[in-house]
Amino acid sequence: QVPLVESGGGLVQAGGSLRLSCAASGSIFRFNAMGWYRQAPGKQRELVAAVTSSGGTNYADSVKGRFTISRDNAKNTVYLQMNNLKDEDTAVYYCRGTTDSYDYWGQGTQVTVSS
Repeated sequence: QVPLVESGGGLVQAGGSLRLSCAASGSIFRFNAMGWYRQAPGKQRELVAAVTSSGGTNYADSVKGRFTISRDNAKNTVYLQMNNLKDEDTAVYYCRGTTDSYDYWGQGTQVTVSS
C-alpha cells in the first residue's frame, strides 16, 4: 500500500485561509489522479478538487475561485490551498489517490470555519 497522510487542518475564522497537504509514502506518479474530498456531518462525501497525473484540474462549483489544488512531484505531495473560507467549508477533508486497480484514502483532517 501507499498510505496517504493529510495535514494542515484546523480552526480558522470565516474569510481566512488554510493549506492542506497530502503526503504519499511513494511516488505520486503511480496515481492517475489525486483529489481532495470532504464530508460534513450528516452529508455524503463530495469531491472538492482533483488533479491528474498530467496536471489537469477540476473543482467543485462551490470552491471555484477560492481553492487551488497543486502537486509537488519532487515531494510526493498534493496541496489544497483554501482561501476565503466559509462556514459551509467545515468538514473532514480526505485525500484520495487513484490507480488503475485501487483507490487509496488518507485518514482525513478536520477543517472548522467559525463565523
